[in-house]
Amino acid sequence: MFTDKTLKSILENPLIAEIAPDAISKWDLSEEEFYHWTLQEIADKMGWRCLERGFTSLYKMASRGNWYFRLYSDNECENAPQRKNANIVYFPSDETGADNRPFIFLVPGGGFVNVWNMTEGWPIAQLYNELGYHVFILTYQVGVEATAVKAMDDIARAMEIIRTHRDEFHVDPDQYITCGFSAGGYVVCLWNTEKGYSAFQLPKPKACFPVYPVTSYRLMADDQWEEGEDKDEFARAGVGCTMEEACNSCFEIPLHAEGFPPTALFVTAEDTLVDPEHSKRLAKAITDAGIPCRFEMGPTGGHGFADGIGMCMEGWQKRAIHWYESLSCK
Repeated sequence: MFTDKTLKSILENPLIAEIAPDAISKWDLSEEEFYHWTLQEIADKMGWRCLERGFTSLYKMASRGNWYFRLYSDNECENAPQRKNANIVYFPSDETGADNRPFIFLVPGGGFVNVWNMTEGWPIAQLYNELGYHVFILTYQVGVEATAVKAMDDIARAMEIIRTHRDEFHVDPDQYITCGFSAGGYVVCLWNTEKGYSAFQLPKPKACFPVYPVTSYRLMADDQWEEGEDKDEFARAGVGCTMEEACNSCFEIPLHAEGFPPTALFVTAEDTLVDPEHSKRLAKAITDAGIPCRFEMGPTGGHGFADGIGMCMEGWQKRAIHWYESLSCK
């Protein structure tokens, strides 16, 4: 349907005007050369092979209506303009039984400066739909201090909207699974600490699926930093405190695994952007806490494999769901 269409023509269709700016939030794609390429050209030259499936599903949801929900009112955005684009997009599954399963709460990554809905949101939601799960995709506030902490507010507000529209969405607001990528993986992990669901008096997720997540400020503190780079500035951007404070608080996720639900982590050994040790440490902490944990590290694929199709990580969503369902049957 979209293979021979340019990214420009797809994103400028009025049907998806509300969410189009957040294909990769805070990034004006119109300034990029690939904006004028077809999806086939983008797949061939950039390796983003999931775009057509994601856009096909996005257009389907938009044509149904009741799919896009802003998290904050205009009044709430007056003194906090970064809230304007915070939203959830609803991807309902057509599969029988989806109404009786937990919904997936999906959080794309983007280094706390973008939200990559185009690769880690819409295509992933479509795969979960095929597996029989309704999905909500979160576009959270980025480019502000303490982005991960503000994302806790965004999740809580999203959960409030989901609860308000529970009948329309055909979901039980108390039954959900979180899934997040990279920085979004950190967000869904932080949701399991004292900063997350318990702080907002919300139910604990039924499961958590972090994908190549950041989890440890101690690991990042030990990284090689370029001259002039400020560790404290980096920590404040993510969690609003110094690096030392982040390393010795709930922001150091592996030290606070006791609040986690059953968790399945997915990463590759070739990830040079987020050290796989982030996932290894969290997996060990969760296991040591006596919580069911699945840890899968593929040999190839690097960072940002998203749906993993065509790579060794292909099918990770199905394996995660089947693992979760096997726990539910015990």
